[in-house]
Amino acid sequence: MKKTCILSIALLLYGFTLFANDGYNYTLDLTEVKDDKVYVELVTPDIKDKEITFYLPKMIPGTYAIEDYGRMVSAFKALDKKGRELEVEHPDDNSWVIKKANKLTKITYWIEDTYDTQLEGPDIFQPAGTNIEAGKNFIINSGGYFGYFEGKKDVPFELNVIKPTGFYGATGLVPAKIDNKKDEFKVAGYDELVDSPIMYSKPDTAFVKVGNTDVLVASYSPNQKVTAKEIAASIEEVLMAQQKYLGGTLPVDKYAFIFYFTDQPVMSYGALEHSYSSFYYMPEMTISQMAQQLRDFAAHEFFHIVTPLTIHSHEIAEFDFNDPEMSQHLWMYEGVTEYFAGNMQVKYGLITPEEYLQVLREKMITATQFIDTVAFTTISKGTLDQYEDQYYNVYQKGALIGMALDIQLRELSNGEYGVQNLLADLSKRYGKDKAFDDDELFGVITELTYPEIGEFLNTYVGGSTPLPYEELFNKVGVTFTPEKMVESLSLGLQQSNIAVAPYDGKQYLAIQNAEYLNPQGDSLGFENGDIVIAINGVDAPPLGPELGNFIGQAQESLELDGTLSYTVMRENEAGEFEKKVLAAKIFPIQQAQIYVLEFDENPTDEQLQLQKYWLEPQK
Repeated sequence: MKKTCILSIALLLYGFTLFANDGYNYTLDLTEVKDDKVYVELVTPDIKDKEITFYLPKMIPGTYAIEDYGRMVSAFKALDKKGRELEVEHPDDNSWVIKKANKLTKITYWIEDTYDTQLEGPDIFQPAGTNIEAGKNFIINSGGYFGYFEGKKDVPFELNVIKPTGFYGATGLVPAKIDNKKDEFKVAGYDELVDSPIMYSKPDTAFVKVGNTDVLVASYSPNQKVTAKEIAASIEEVLMAQQKYLGGTLPVDKYAFIFYFTDQPVMSYGALEHSYSSFYYMPEMTISQMAQQLRDFAAHEFFHIVTPLTIHSHEIAEFDFNDPEMSQHLWMYEGVTEYFAGNMQVKYGLITPEEYLQVLREKMITATQFIDTVAFTTISKGTLDQYEDQYYNVYQKGALIGMALDIQLRELSNGEYGVQNLLADLSKRYGKDKAFDDDELFGVITELTYPEIGEFLNTYVGGSTPLPYEELFNKVGVTFTPEKMVESLSLGLQQSNIAVAPYDGKQYLAIQNAEYLNPQGDSLGFENGDIVIAINGVDAPPLGPELGNFIGQAQESLELDGTLSYTVMRENEAGEFEKKVLAAKIFPIQQAQIYVLEFDENPTDEQLQLQKYWLEPQK
């Protein structure tokens, strides 16, 4: 903003104090950790009200779940300019009502992290959580540290982080100032602050240039099993393919991938998107053990630079951190983003077409576990309450909606226009600073495309009709079989045979319903209660995210006429566990498989052409 020379001189004389009081000035001291807590100090903006409420978020965008971050706060004090405490009421976990607020100049408190808290309340998705490991690692998801005053969310925030010697703050933010002791960040408002996670630790970073965008990769791996350079090398071709998929130009100048790896047993893990970064909480493994999953995660989160960054509704643009209202369009924010993550990989040769059909099949199978008789827009709107248990389906049926929409658009436009083009047009129509009305989106999409697309959206997304899989796949030369018997090699166990049991202080896979094992399982001689500690001589991990990778590798290692062995702990008559090795020859069995997808052996020219539009890059 330009000002006259006289006004600039006046500001030098007395205006700095006024400017400083117009916004929030936070200081977070990471050099002093007490009882797993850190100290937060806020020099407050000018408050003219005699009473005002200070909030920490009940929820942040992208999580679709309640966090109640305020319960992590202790020793909260509101102070006047002479350091005297003002009266404060604390009516609920996330709010503090400050009396005589017009005298307020400073707020101080201690706050603990969410990763290992013993406090009662909802479990917080780790990528949205906070971590305090003195001398090792600090995760700053700002909603878990900093608050805002009612009616003053959209004023400037300054954050000063006092950091341990040698620590680096990895973030998508561009710092205003950095030195050896302190980092300074400035943002336009609370939304941007919460949208910008920071990880402090000893630096392990790598950089990738993707078109016009500088991409930072930062990693914290406690046992150095994986490095930022390895991650960058693994995801670089994914990012380059995404650049092409999005037309060559990306809507951000800087982007940060922030990875926190844990060596502790975990039951859940994942990632959370932000406008200029994404944060990943994952079990610590080598790059070879997690390469494809890491690439899938990165592909999904990076695509969020399109939506909701440049395409979003008012519910997201004007997000209420303490009384949130959900949008109807998770099918687009998460579903189409998930569709892009897979479709991009097949289009640019990162996975084969056959592998891609398997990705879609797995989504269809998983989607059967969720409601398919309620409009997806209704489920999206109610994801915080009535349909909370349906949220995971946005990554399954939501992605399949994206696929269906893409195939329909390609058919109607003779291959010239797909979901990629649609989102590009929506980005131009709206953009980062302009939100759409939830109830108007289907009409806008219809206006940009075809009447048939409006009918599709109202029937299959805004209505309760299940997606017509057979009809959709037939258009692109793919045979959809609801159920068929397939000859295959098996580990001997089906879902109904798997239980969980404690052993050696941890939870392991165990056998149940042994009377209903498939023929391969029968040949091994399992008994109910057997606890699986190894397959083919390889130690089984306890229950946790590593288990899926272990089972997958065991399945892939099966060879016809080879030997399949299980090491189990079996309880004897005295109630003591004995180690048993069960082994049998591997032979093919007939198994029922649902939602089988196969490319037609003799597709028509029309089917083959539409298949190419769907699975190959646009010219």
